[in-house]
Amino acid sequence: MSFVIRTADLGDIAAFTEIYRESVLNGVASYELDPPSLDEMGTRFKAITGKGYPYIVAIEQTGLILGYAYASAFRTRPAYRWLVEDSVYLAPEARGKGVGKALLAELIRRCTELGFRQMVAVIGGAHPASIAVHSAAGFEHSGRMTATGFKHGCWLDTVFMQRALGDGAGTEPSAADYPGTMA
Repeated sequence: MSFVIRTADLGDIAAFTEIYRESVLNGVASYELDPPSLDEMGTRFKAITGKGYPYIVAIEQTGLILGYAYASAFRTRPAYRWLVEDSVYLAPEARGKGVGKALLAELIRRCTELGFRQMVAVIGGAHPASIAVHSAAGFEHSGRMTATGFKHGCWLDTVFMQRALGDGAGTEPSAADYPGTMA
């Protein structure tokens, strides 16, 4: 499958809304039960990108959006400012074809360039494909919470995975390293 990855923009929100809608209704990656509206997805996009976090999209040569990924604050307290959480969502036809792996790799690259030191994945439903993609990208298991969500008639576990970025915890960050407006 041939595709390119670029920075996402507001023109992509309708496709993101549909991809996320399918995930909410049929998957366990999100613990939302009702898909958000186009307006709500736009508001979320603006909140994330407005703070300077990377938001990217994978597009097939025909213009079809295959998936998207973004980084956002894991928590908002200042000491967490070096840590980001990743999110990756794929259209059903793009799953298992390397799109998620490519999006995650690019997201890691961009977050490293921005000065972040750690990335965490919060994997709803302990989804095996997501765990495999994150493992392949250098993430390690850092925890599991059992029965944290109830969706599609069953209890779901949440898996946490973590990966160092750049120097990770190997050096103390300086004010010059601060990742800009993200906090």
